Amino acid sequence: MNKRKARKNIYSHEIDLMPLQIKNQGRDDFRKALEAIKYRGYEVEQIKDGRKIVITKPGGKYVYGKVRRDDLMVWIYNPKDSSLWLISHKNIYEDLEEKGSVDPKETIRIIDALEKVYCGQDPDEVFQGANLSNPCRELPEVLLKAYKWIWGQEDCNYPDGKGRAMSWEGLDKN
Repeated sequence: MNKRKARKNIYSHEIDLMPLQIKNQGRDDFRKALEAIKYRGYEVEQIKDGRKIVITKPGGKYVYGKVRRDDLMVWIYNPKDSSLWLISHKNIYEDLEEKGSVDPKETIRIIDALEKVYCGQDPDEVFQGANLSNPCRELPEVLLKAYKWIWGQEDCNYPDGKGRAMSWEGLDKN
């Protein structure tokens, strides 16, 4: 029996969305493209089930009492009920752990697909070529598309540091 954990950071509110498309690319070029984004909410990815990946800028990250002006937040928006899920590294790790307990081989395939996105391939290209199935919980498409933007966010927050490498190290250890 598969018990779903209650999601945290879900808000119910209307949101004004503007489409934004940026092809995934190398770390520095992708970070620069993200830094040029105006402050507002953006619809950045479509999910086959009708949900959307949405980013808001600024994201609200504070470092030493100052807002990181190029920070952004990554949300899963469901227009059917106007819910916004602030997806996190922890949510994705827990999802992958549960997938791994149900179907380890398919979970490794999902992590391999995530690595391609990490290295700069666009999630739609990776997802089309991978033919991934979903052992449980969240759709692999959602994980790939959310992480594209979460990794971009990390690169904006830590442009001179590890950026996306910090979260990849966490995935790599699991």
